[in-house]
Amino acid sequence: MQSLTRLSRRAALGVVGAAFAAGMMGAVPAQAQEVTIPIIVKDTTSFYWQIVLAGARQAGKDLGVKVPELGAQSEADINGQISILENAVAGKPAAVVIAPTEFKSLGKPIDEAAKSVPVIGIDSAADSKAFTSFLTTDNVQGGRVAADGLAAAVKEKTGKIAGDVALITSLPGVGSLDQRAKGFKEELAAKYPDLHLVADKVADGQATTGLNITTDLLTANPKLVGIFASNLIMAQGAGQALAESGMAKKVALIGFDSDDKTLGFLDKGVIAGLVVQDPYRMGYDGIKTALAASKGEKVAANVDTGANLVTKANSTDPKIAALIHPKLN
Repeated sequence: MQSLTRLSRRAALGVVGAAFAAGMMGAVPAQAQEVTIPIIVKDTTSFYWQIVLAGARQAGKDLGVKVPELGAQSEADINGQISILENAVAGKPAAVVIAPTEFKSLGKPIDEAAKSVPVIGIDSAADSKAFTSFLTTDNVQGGRVAADGLAAAVKEKTGKIAGDVALITSLPGVGSLDQRAKGFKEELAAKYPDLHLVADKVADGQATTGLNITTDLLTANPKLVGIFASNLIMAQGAGQALAESGMAKKVALIGFDSDDKTLGFLDKGVIAGLVVQDPYRMGYDGIKTALAASKGEKVAANVDTGANLVTKANSTDPKIAALIHPKLN
């Protein structure tokens, strides 16, 4: 009996030990599983968004996070981005980072996504209060910076801060672009009463449309002294129109964001200034914030990532040079 009891105890212990070992073995893959945080940008083909993705990629390396780089092929593909968001959330990531393409349309999809995972917004707002954190340029302030830069450039070209100016917006209903327009108009009204906004044009997200709009503006407004093209694509098109028409000597152009083409226009004097954000920081800090939020850590509700006016004169300053020549690792 005693030996049977011992055997029974040993058998029981063996079963418990095997169950414990099996439990531990089952726990290892879950513990070792890589954290996934997708980042969804507006347009994977744009240089600006490639910088954002580079920042996110580096954050993934530094923090040990898998970062799928997602996005549509055009900022105008709103439905495409909604589908990408839904598919990303279906994969049950730790969190999602997204730059919404359009304010109204992305509101409900983001609300729905936030029921499952923390959602971190970058760059542009959406009609949602479900963001765990939102990292962006103060785009209203960015518009004010553009107005100040345009006033200075007009004075340099004409000797006075007066004349007709125009605003070109890439797409309708985009939160960041609407805010830039707001800041631009407010600053003109408050500080530059002799600069008259005679045209407020909205395009379709294509550089060729920006070129055509600018060409038409130059023809229809012979007293035009300045243009604010409020994103990279419109700055490319407007810069091309000024270069081809030879009107860059008379009309000042301020753009928003930079790439090789717009920096080339800046160097040649076709573009007077570029309001430059910090897209690398948006990508990097977006992933960093998402990881913290996924762990239940407290994160800032709103983060201003800053904006600077780049001119030919200050383009070699170390701080500015780091913004306009980021490392696309």
